[in-house]
Amino acid sequence: MIHLSIVIISWNTRELLEQCLASIYAHPPSVAFETIVVDNGSRDGSAQAVRQGFPQARLIENAENAGFARANNQAIEVCQGELVLLLNPDTRVLPGALDAMLQFMRQHPDAGAAGSRVLNPDGTLQISCYPAPTLGRELWRLLHLDRLRAFGVYNMAGWDVHHSRQVDAVLGASLIARRSVLDQVGALDPEYFFTGEEIDLCHRIRSAGWSIYWAPQAEIIHYGGQSSRQVAGQAFLHLYQGKVLYFRKRHGWLTAQLYKLVVAAATLPRLLLSPLAWLEPADKRRQHLSLAGNYWRLLTRLPSF
Repeated sequence: MIHLSIVIISWNTRELLEQCLASIYAHPPSVAFETIVVDNGSRDGSAQAVRQGFPQARLIENAENAGFARANNQAIEVCQGELVLLLNPDTRVLPGALDAMLQFMRQHPDAGAAGSRVLNPDGTLQISCYPAPTLGRELWRLLHLDRLRAFGVYNMAGWDVHHSRQVDAVLGASLIARRSVLDQVGALDPEYFFTGEEIDLCHRIRSAGWSIYWAPQAEIIHYGGQSSRQVAGQAFLHLYQGKVLYFRKRHGWLTAQLYKLVVAAATLPRLLLSPLAWLEPADKRRQHLSLAGNYWRLLTRLPSF
């Protein structure tokens, strides 16, 4: 009997995918498990690398990029484990992490899902838990007021790493869920192409009466955004498109329109101040002008979201 199914979605991240799979098999759980890799139409030889280097992993090949949610659902449909771990290809599993996740879920029968403690490559803490989005929190975050007081985000830097805690949502880069819960509430919503799907899933899990936890006993390294960097401008738009979709699905059409106004109100001052970037050093100037371009595209596309 397979206890754990590990699902990895890959899109042109061959080297990181190989490192991720190697870390799983170097530090496997103490129970029977399976690994399912869905390749979303990669052109860098990712699928071939899995076939040749990790024949024990099950490989599903898509002819094109089906999106993160749809690809995960393809794997979830064929998973045999009672627990399903959604793991990004740009992660590295640290020793004992998989067993720590399994043990946590056994000890917390109220947990519908949990997220591990996520670290940057240099060992510093990476933000991996989020409060449920609200209009107030989004405005606070867009205005960067969390620097004054954490409201749009959690103040994770002050959390005790020896104790788990209930949260609203966890990062999809390392999210473990009960298969029975996924069967109950549904898997990832395929309307989300990229980003937002884990927030939506966690919302549905909590709405069904289950808890979501941050479980720091399990640690992974997350290199972060490796697929999205290949299409940075599109990823920026997908981020806000996903949030509009979340508000419309979970809070209604009117709230989604109000969220668009919140985004527009926070975007306009950035665009008005963007010419000041020409007074900065070359590196910062390019960075800020590129960001301004992203915000301009967001503002023009926002009504259609």
